[in-house]
Amino acid sequence: MFSFLRKTRKKLAVKKDTTKYLGYAIGEIVLVVIGILIALGINNWNEDRQARMLEQEILVQIRENLNKDKEALSRIITNAQRAVYASEKVIELYESNQSSDSLKYWLGNIVQFDRFLPLTNAYEVLKSKGLDLVSNKELRFKLGTYYDDQAQIITNANEDLKQTFVDDWLPIMRAGIVDFEFKKYVILEDESGFIATDKVRNVLILNRSNYTGSLEYMHAGVTLIDAILDIINAEVRNQP
Repeated sequence: MFSFLRKTRKKLAVKKDTTKYLGYAIGEIVLVVIGILIALGINNWNEDRQARMLEQEILVQIRENLNKDKEALSRIITNAQRAVYASEKVIELYESNQSSDSLKYWLGNIVQFDRFLPLTNAYEVLKSKGLDLVSNKELRFKLGTYYDDQAQIITNANEDLKQTFVDDWLPIMRAGIVDFEFKKYVILEDESGFIATDKVRNVLILNRSNYTGSLEYMHAGVTLIDAILDIINAEVRNQP
């Protein structure tokens, strides 16, 4: 095509037909511009296609991480709920000045902690590529809210419970336990003396409050994870 136009242009130049010569020259320029625009369009299409493919891969990885986070939080929530219930039962014993055969198991549910370590590897990959890689604005916002805010709050809340275990419960246990299995039971030398101690009651109340607050954060985290998973599932499903 271009070869034909060049030959025609040369013939017209020889014949000194200026009007037709300019027409063919302009035609060549237009064709070149169209060719460049088509090439750029194809290149942009390829780049966009590659970006969408990368987005899909990362979203699938984030989905896997979030599902594992949700499983971990579900287990921790169950333990925290048991701790709140057990704290209330032991406080009731303190207030009624009674004892119970279930005390050692209640204490097993109370004198414990869980660590929450969110899986962030896929999100870190996304950040390294640029958050704008995620085309859905709502999804970008919710991902940032979870990973940069909510997950950290949950982690810190569980660390506070661990610190209570170390600072408050361990000294009490060292002074008066016969046997102990983490998350199972605490067998005391003197149950009545343990229940009657104001220090123990204060730690129980503080611990119950911490667990209650932690539960609120974790439930909010699970709700946010579910919302993110719904969007990711829709995004992945709608892509070719």
